[in-house]
Amino acid sequence: MKQTSYHQAKRTIWKQKWQIFKANKRALVSLYVFILLCLFSLGAKCIANHKPLMIYHNQTFYFPLLQSYPETTFGGDFFTEPDYNDPYMQKLLQNSFVLRAPIPYSYDTIILDLHTPAPTPPDSKHWLGTDDQARDVSARVLYGLGVSIGFGMLLSVCSVIIGVCIGGLQGYYGGLLDLLGQRGIEIYASIPLLFLLIILSSFLTPSFWWILLIVLAFSWINLSSIVRAEFLKVRNMPYAKAAKALGVRNYIIIFKHLMPNAMIATITYVPFLMAGSIATFVTLDFLGFGMPVGSASLGELLEQAKNNLTSPHLALCAFASIALVLSVLVFIGEGIRDAFDPSMQAPQG
Repeated sequence: MKQTSYHQAKRTIWKQKWQIFKANKRALVSLYVFILLCLFSLGAKCIANHKPLMIYHNQTFYFPLLQSYPETTFGGDFFTEPDYNDPYMQKLLQNSFVLRAPIPYSYDTIILDLHTPAPTPPDSKHWLGTDDQARDVSARVLYGLGVSIGFGMLLSVCSVIIGVCIGGLQGYYGGLLDLLGQRGIEIYASIPLLFLLIILSSFLTPSFWWILLIVLAFSWINLSSIVRAEFLKVRNMPYAKAAKALGVRNYIIIFKHLMPNAMIATITYVPFLMAGSIATFVTLDFLGFGMPVGSASLGELLEQAKNNLTSPHLALCAFASIALVLSVLVFIGEGIRDAFDPSMQAPQG
């Protein structure tokens, strides 16, 4: 009976927090926008791809998105995979049913039928224009958003795990461990990230995972300080002292009694951490220390905008995409902060 009442009280608390979050309309709209961005990014291959989603040819279904077919399958001459945007290939398939993606280009598709030199401004065929490599900007923005959001999510999850573990151990045990840990973290945090990347880039090939590991090496530091402060505050609470007096093991006290309190500050910090990690990722790409050349990247689009000042659509697309992602994350963070603020009350009705 007591267990049921406890769970009911817990559900009521979370329902009140959700009501407070919903009361912040800006945060709620931002959450929906962010969910849409994630869905579009996850389905980028179905929205922007030079390969058709499905072909019905000679009473047979083909799925080029899932499997490669030689040109001879559709009546061509070569045994290699065809370019489905080529006029010759389109002529071969003119009597077949072809289901194409809304944007018939991938992020790395070179468009060969432009009427003017690249970059070209937006038109009915290329909604956001093309870049200086004759690639469709709308496809690159869509894939670039997916890479940036994925980077931010992975980095945030890994940073939370590392930051909570290190900060929790320092805050719970305190003493010499806390003193030496803090001095070590202060020295470690003084290492300049950009200089480290410049040194590493001289003998390492830039990639998504290398950047993630390097940025992760420093991104947990601020979070560990927040968790440490929470543990230092709650470890002397009566319930924690009582558990220790009863002989409860340290790991049970940490994970069952102290961790839930520390996670409130952690959850509030995560959206801001994610926004900062995406901004770092875009900055590194812009400076040339990010993804490999040719990868879908918002930072690389910014660099193109800098090099092609006569094509303002590049700067507008890059700025709008980055500003949208960072803004919705900050607004979501504000809503979560309000929801976990003890002084805030859920709206009645």
